[in-house]
Amino acid sequence: MQTNVPFDKRLKEINRRHSRMANGVVRKVNSEGLIVARPRAFRPRFPLKGLIVVLLVGFLLKGFLFAYLGEAAYGDRVAALQAGTTLEQAGAWIMQADPATVVVAGALRVILPE
Repeated sequence: MQTNVPFDKRLKEINRRHSRMANGVVRKVNSEGLIVARPRAFRPRFPLKGLIVVLLVGFLLKGFLFAYLGEAAYGDRVAALQAGTTLEQAGAWIMQADPATVVVAGALRVILPE
């Protein structure tokens, strides 16, 4: 029984490595010319590009509304949202005029007709 311990240990490691290869494998050629497959490291994928696109579109929308309505009307509508329910107050916090919105609105005023 003692002679099987290294074999059982190696077999357990091979099975563990094989189960980790469910995420895929990375094959590399080592210094001896052998192709060695290793499990690919698990990296949770967060859609960072998608989040950036959503934020940019949000700032463009806010800037468009700010430029189209004008500063006074936009402020009145945000103030009306602040007097509403909790969800409307959260929307008012998101829609408040920030420096990025004002910059985008300034750029869009050139494009928008009067």
